[in-house]
Order: sequence, then structure tokens, then C-alpha cells
Amino acid sequence: MSQRFGPDLLRGSLDLMVLSLLANESTYGYDLQQKLLAASGQLVQLQPGTLYPLLHRLEGERLIRSRWDDSTGRKRKWYEITSAGRQRLVVQTDEWDRYVA
Repeated sequence: MSQRFGPDLLRGSLDLMVLSLLANESTYGYDLQQKLLAASGQLVQLQPGTLYPLLHRLEGERLIRSRWDDSTGRKRKWYEITSAGRQRLVVQTDEWDRYVA
């Protein structure tokens, strides 16, 4: 599919998308990129220059945390949602549901 979300819709939804994916399981950056792509039906193709600053901001807001791990054979930075991130996800999901309704 060659269509993409408009930049304003995408920009306003990225936190919700990332937190939603991390609510299910922890993962590393490239895998998160691929999961966003798959979950969006190939519509959300985040470049590293967009994804990593977003992850750093979410981490700075203590909505996610990271850790280095090399158990997959390669040293990767893994991200997981925090309890504050889960609370934010509930609020943003509620806001999104009301907006869509």
C-alpha cells in the first residue's frame, strides 16, 4: 500500500503507537520499527531519525526505560514500558477513543 498517514496525524499518534506496542512486550529499536510497520498495514514507516529521538523523549519522561542486552548475539538497547507509561497509555487510548467516536 503506497498511502501513508498525514504528518500531523502521525506526529500526534506516535506516542500512543509506541506505548501500545511496548505494553505487550519489551523490544529493541529495529524490531519496534518493524512491528509498527506491520501493525499499521505498512503505513507507518518510521525512520531511525524519528524513532530514536521519540524513544529518548519517552525515556526522559519516564514512560519507558531501557537496558542493554546481548543475549540475542548482538548488543542491543531494549525498551519496556513503565507504570507511568501504562497510565499515560490508558489516558491516551481513552482520548483517542473519544476522538474517533
